[in-house]
Amino acid sequence: MAQVQQVTLYALILFSALMVFIGVSAFKKTTTLEGYLLGGRRIGPWVSAFAYGTAYFSAVIFIGYAGQIGWKAGFASMWIGIGNALLGSLAAWLILAKRTRRMTQVLGSKTMPEFFQERFDSVHMKVYSAAIIFIFLVPYSAAVYKGLGSLFVTIFPTANINVCLAIVAILTAIYVAFGGYFATVYTNFFQGIIMIVGVVIMVIYIVANPAVSGIANGMAEVNRLGILAGNNDLTSFFGGSNFKFLAFNIMLTSFGTWGMPQMITKYYSIKDEKSITQGAVISTAFALIIGVGAYFIGSLGRIFVPVENGLPQGGYDMVVPKILVQTLGLDGKILSTVVLAIFMLLLLSASMSTLASIVLTSSSAVSVDLIPSVYDKFKEKYMIFAMRIFSIIFVGLSFLFATTKITFIVNLMSFSWGVVSGCFIGPLIWGLYYKKTTKTGAWAGLISGVTVVGILTAVHTLTSNSFAFAMSMSPESGVAAMAVSMVVVPVVSLFTKDVPVENTKKAFAVMEVQEG
Repeated sequence: MAQVQQVTLYALILFSALMVFIGVSAFKKTTTLEGYLLGGRRIGPWVSAFAYGTAYFSAVIFIGYAGQIGWKAGFASMWIGIGNALLGSLAAWLILAKRTRRMTQVLGSKTMPEFFQERFDSVHMKVYSAAIIFIFLVPYSAAVYKGLGSLFVTIFPTANINVCLAIVAILTAIYVAFGGYFATVYTNFFQGIIMIVGVVIMVIYIVANPAVSGIANGMAEVNRLGILAGNNDLTSFFGGSNFKFLAFNIMLTSFGTWGMPQMITKYYSIKDEKSITQGAVISTAFALIIGVGAYFIGSLGRIFVPVENGLPQGGYDMVVPKILVQTLGLDGKILSTVVLAIFMLLLLSASMSTLASIVLTSSSAVSVDLIPSVYDKFKEKYMIFAMRIFSIIFVGLSFLFATTKITFIVNLMSFSWGVVSGCFIGPLIWGLYYKKTTKTGAWAGLISGVTVVGILTAVHTLTSNSFAFAMSMSPESGVAAMAVSMVVVPVVSLFTKDVPVENTKKAFAVMEVQEG
């Protein structure tokens, strides 16, 4: 195990040095607010697509989702990865990217709260949206930290987990604070390459492991172990009795990207519309490789992890780490050691890229959206400085939240994802496509996200007398919030007055000319 730790440590040092170098090198490109926040809207398709994909998939998918859902639903869990690719990436890019890029440029908005302000002529809407982003993305980022921490503990059992997470936090804060969006997306590009290489190597290596001995034998063994545990559906094509469980997770994690601000802003910055089609294809391929690969690995968990009281030993969050250590960390071979180090970098890349996107989005919510709304003399140069400071503050808050005793990272992420996307998905999509969407209608959508998740969480807690059970229902609550948001916005808009905003009329006029 000492060899594993040594090689992994060297790999982490090299990786960290590269991230810091990119962040510091990008400092000179962040002298303007648009440069710091959107990379000057000059980001190409490959970098944009990788930035989208790496923001989408953090360590949570490997440590939390793949371990838990793969254990419960078996190989049908790979449908979540397919859904993420086709719905969360391809459909999202083709439906949202072009209109988002056009309208935000016409309205001059650089953030999602700014878009709502300009589209619906409401400063209060901007402030509310910014508050939602800042409050609910903290637990989301904490879930990312916790996912990474599970593997750190496995590989470095004597290390202080809080120290390890603090190092990750400091590295993320450095390159985001120095290099802004430009540094974030280019580090994302390198991190994305590491993620693809890591997943492909890991799938090949685990399938070749004697305990699995090929895909067919591995599926047969998982099926046998599942039957012994009373689960006969682990090799069912559509999940059998797990179908409903899978369907809600597919909808939450796929359609959730349609309303998450750190995902939508990737469309703001892409350099031209020709790049959108390329970006859609690249991001879809990325999602297929990462998503399907992660859930496939998680589905093999029963072969490697013993069962205790009907649950995997150490809990769901330890399924994938134990798979990795048992297949790669104990045989003493240098190749196995190198592969484990690569996968460690994969998880670090997935985590830091997601953290960077969330940090940039959240710091802009305060510096660009909240402060100027209450202090109109807050100049652009102060906004850039404030974003650097709040990037550091936000990382610190996320770290503190992550070090609390929260057990299930999947539920933590699902809760935050459901609230944020539930608030924004309706007002954003209808605001882009339906010119008669009113301010009141948009407010109805924005408020419904918090309201629906809050009510359902309270009901589940009271009826079961268990907050833990309520949190386990987060996927259902999040999907309900998104559905309500999509319905209430047009319905309320039908019974309220149109928004009398001249620049919104101009935005639709420009888009209609460009499309026609």
